[in-house]
Amino acid sequence: MWLKPEEVLLKNALKLWVTQKSSCYFILQRRRGHGEGGGRLTGRLVGALDAVLDSNARVAPFRILLQVPGSQVYSPIACGATLEEINQHWDWLEQNLLHTLSVFDNKDDIASFVKGKVKALIAEETSSRLAEQEEEPEKFRDALVKFEARFNFPEAEKLVTYYSCCCWKGRVPRQGWLYLSINHLCFYSFFLGKELKLVVPWVDIQKLERTSNVFLTDTIRITTQNKERDFSMFLNLDEVFKIMEQLADVTLRRLLDNEVFDLDPGLQEPSQITKSSSVEDMQAPLEAAICEISSTAGDLEARAQNEFFRAFFRLPRREKLHAVLDCSLWTPFSRCHTVGRMFTSDRYICFASKEDGCCNVILPLREVVSIEKMEDTSLLPNPIIVSIRSKMAFQFIELKDRDNLVESLLMRLKQVHANHPVHYDTSRDEDMASPVFHSTSLCSDHKFGDLEMVSSENSEESEKEKNPQLHPEALIPVLQQSGSQSPDLRMSREQIKISLWNDHFVEYGRTVCMFRTEKIRKLVAMGIPESLRGKLWLLFSDAVTDLASHPGYYGNLVEESMGKCCLVTEEIERDLHRSLPEHPAFQNETGIAALRRVLTAYAHRNPKIGYCQSMNILTSVLLLYAKEEEAFWLLVAVCERMLPDYFNHRVIGAQVDQSVFEELIKEHLPELAEHMNDLSALASISLSWFLTLFLSIMPLESAVSVVDCFFYDGIKAIFQLGLAVLEANAQGLCSSKDDGQALMVLSRFLDHIKNEDSPGPPVGSHHAFFSDDQEPYPVTDIADLIRDSYEKFGDQSVEQIEHLRCKHRIRVLQGHEDTTKQNVLRVVIPEVSILPEDLEELYDLFKREHMMSCYWEQPRPMVPRHDPSRPYAEQYRIDARQFAHLFQLVSPWTCGAHTEILAERTFRLLDDNMDHLIEFKSFVSCLDVMYNGEMNEKIKLLYRLHIPPALTENDRDSQSPLKNPLLSTSRPLVFGKSNGDAIDYQKQLKQMIKDLTKDKDKTEKELPKMSQREFIQFCKTLYTMFHEDPEENDLYQAIATVTTLLLQIGEVGQRSSSSGSCSQECGEELRASALSPEQDSVFADNNPGKITQDPQTFPQEAEGDWTVSLEHILASLLTEQSLVNFFEKPLDIKSKLENAKINQYSLKTFEMSRPSQPEFQLSNL
Repeated sequence: MWLKPEEVLLKNALKLWVTQKSSCYFILQRRRGHGEGGGRLTGRLVGALDAVLDSNARVAPFRILLQVPGSQVYSPIACGATLEEINQHWDWLEQNLLHTLSVFDNKDDIASFVKGKVKALIAEETSSRLAEQEEEPEKFRDALVKFEARFNFPEAEKLVTYYSCCCWKGRVPRQGWLYLSINHLCFYSFFLGKELKLVVPWVDIQKLERTSNVFLTDTIRITTQNKERDFSMFLNLDEVFKIMEQLADVTLRRLLDNEVFDLDPGLQEPSQITKSSSVEDMQAPLEAAICEISSTAGDLEARAQNEFFRAFFRLPRREKLHAVLDCSLWTPFSRCHTVGRMFTSDRYICFASKEDGCCNVILPLREVVSIEKMEDTSLLPNPIIVSIRSKMAFQFIELKDRDNLVESLLMRLKQVHANHPVHYDTSRDEDMASPVFHSTSLCSDHKFGDLEMVSSENSEESEKEKNPQLHPEALIPVLQQSGSQSPDLRMSREQIKISLWNDHFVEYGRTVCMFRTEKIRKLVAMGIPESLRGKLWLLFSDAVTDLASHPGYYGNLVEESMGKCCLVTEEIERDLHRSLPEHPAFQNETGIAALRRVLTAYAHRNPKIGYCQSMNILTSVLLLYAKEEEAFWLLVAVCERMLPDYFNHRVIGAQVDQSVFEELIKEHLPELAEHMNDLSALASISLSWFLTLFLSIMPLESAVSVVDCFFYDGIKAIFQLGLAVLEANAQGLCSSKDDGQALMVLSRFLDHIKNEDSPGPPVGSHHAFFSDDQEPYPVTDIADLIRDSYEKFGDQSVEQIEHLRCKHRIRVLQGHEDTTKQNVLRVVIPEVSILPEDLEELYDLFKREHMMSCYWEQPRPMVPRHDPSRPYAEQYRIDARQFAHLFQLVSPWTCGAHTEILAERTFRLLDDNMDHLIEFKSFVSCLDVMYNGEMNEKIKLLYRLHIPPALTENDRDSQSPLKNPLLSTSRPLVFGKSNGDAIDYQKQLKQMIKDLTKDKDKTEKELPKMSQREFIQFCKTLYTMFHEDPEENDLYQAIATVTTLLLQIGEVGQRSSSSGSCSQECGEELRASALSPEQDSVFADNNPGKITQDPQTFPQEAEGDWTVSLEHILASLLTEQSLVNFFEKPLDIKSKLENAKINQYSLKTFEMSRPSQPEFQLSNL
């Protein structure tokens, strides 16, 4: 197989490799120890090492190196498991490249040419390998069987792919198999009779990185809360790491980041990860399960490609990529065809040149008039023509499967036009017989390329009539018409810019479908003329398409949202007068009212975001250069496409980009990173740069130039400008003694950035405290700063930034999870007696139980997803089924088959708000009573578990597990023991009645009395709790004694209630009953045959007014020392937690998986 070229020094490899043959540019080598009969000592050592590590599955025995004459550095470009395989690669190189390389004069050109060819072969080989996996699923079938047998996951856990590798434990490698499933990373090894299983949920991974250790230069390290594990010896480490990153990213976003979950429908169903974003639909599946598994790796790649497509062209998140095709586009400005790729999606046709920045095109299908096939010729193979409304045509050639492509595009074109019909103005002449474009024509004297903003003039007039309060113009032109004019010099510079832009429009197009080249980037860096700024922002962000597709939408939102009062509107009102207060446009009601309408309408459109600070500043600037409705759609583009996840209460997107920015500082400014020990300080300082696009920390006339670059290049422009600012202040930052001084250095620099070309008067500075500087501070022109940022730091591609975002999103989301955990524990720790370290373990178990239900169970209406917008303590909640699992794992009150019923009653008791969910605090408070409560607290909890609401009329009763039945209520309070002695409880009863009388004086709220039916259930629970206790027999004897006593009390109370007698008479009745001469020894251990009565055989009619209170029960239990000892003995929660961590997965999978499958234990990682 072909390998990604990486430089190596040949002299370091001579000990492990032997040269078989060579040419001027290539060397074929064999690994020592392979193919040698007896062999030398070196070969034997290498062969033994490979055999022990089983590395022949990953280190191929043959390879081909690229050697450039005169260089000591070589690059592996191919490897093979057999001599035949490697010879095929060698023959291909000789036949296709060897003669071509001789024409190059520069050795660097030779290396670049060969590496480019090899990379193209790798891409082709990867796609064909995925196709082979889909066509031949037998290997996946075998892997699936082993995966299911070894880990016993439910069927919902889909296997994605698997690899042979080594897992390192210290310096010892364990050879085995790595299984990557939708929710877990699993490793299995059976070596020298020892079995090792590791199961790591993706949601637990805090860091995923490539690193090196003492023995190997390239390993994959996964870090969880407690441990690190290294995996190495992969044949294609890049592929493995990429899939790991994708799976971890998708799982974390699906389970931990609820805002993204709602916006990206592909993340909503775990099973859809394997189905939903494929570039091309699968044809004729062989078998549903196997087909789904074998296609998963390819689908993950397609999903990554889909996300790159949306990020690169800054399209809506719901835009789905359908096909990516190599092709060439005719570019009239260069008079040639430009090689690149075509991307087709639901509503767009896009083109990106192979050379980054050379030429990009975005064609919304609503702007397309026709798609036609041209005659196929040798000069124009497989051409198609795409015509748009502004009378431009785009010619694509060298398209594979052209017929199917055109058919698919025409079908989507018809659908788009049906959903968004275009109205024509027939009053114009035929030359202008195009849709009526309003307000986006960049210059009125150019007919070519007017942009459609609304459906028709008539609809625009009706919209004005319907919403007369909407401001029809941008705020700056209004101010310029009523205010003073700018100096002549600045105006002349503005006219020069306008002239340059008009020339560019003529050559490259003026609509959203324009050719986007390096030339337009240079014009943007120079600064967009103010008269064109708002219109170009609409084009670059493609907000113009949203605006044209939704006529009347904004007006309706304004009408629906205005006048409503809520927390969001209060926040908006509070910030209205803080939005550019120094600018004249917002010193009157016109600007303030427009800002209020836009912010309120957006909060009404997207309540998930609502309103966040910094949105007011951004919207204020948008209103300066765009009409009110246009500013609204620009805000939509920024919040939902260009800066996803920035504007919410957690600002996840901004924090991710802060982490990315830190890494870029280390890469591009290593000296500054070395001096600044903690780069998080710089990241914190720069947070406002990203949230407000420098608008809040730079003079407005300069900051709008930054916004120009942002709308054209996206977040890349902010990254590179931030690096340029830090580089310009590197000396001052290195000499700073603390964070405050570093902040002063940067703030002073940013405050003195000016825009010499701005035609308007300067707006007041945000940092007025610098105006009294004694020494003049040098002024920096924004155009120079932007130019430096592009020249020095403009090499970052969208793909690289998205990769870094994926990498750091894992850390940021896990950081939020740690914060949530610490805040919950901080609230709970003072209220319970459980040790903090044990509480942490309980929290992890609680969260894992919630996550396992998200993994495998069908969504239930009453079980919400993780909602990070809720208070910390309520972010994770569990339902009755999940609580039952945890109760069985960690509760000290194990009652055999009765445990599940007791868990149900406990859940109903804790669910005080009746929403069928409980949070962590309630769960821990209950456990704290069970483990650390005093006897009276434990008995009170048990009592409450057997009265409403915990015990219901429809409560599920299991068969009575009582070993000894209750006594008849007609029997006296004298009991026989196994040794024949008799014990009189008259004295204890008298003391109990005195205690009860004293308790009445307490102010504590009295619990309802327990009926006979509830008392029977209470006794059943106590009997099951004593099972398998070392003092089981004594406990049964004691509880029988107490039970009979309480039955006597209940009956006396019943008769007393019916006769209206007082509590004193009740005591006399009980005393008389106790003095009865009848005795019974039915609880004697040596006479079980006399047991004749079961608690469930009590007559229902006797229940009537029969009641006992908590005080009765507690006082009765105190009469038996064995019962007191049982409830007061110390309980060890640590051992329970250890067993729970091991068996939590087993309990869950045992319930959901097939009976024939064995259980497994979760190894903690």
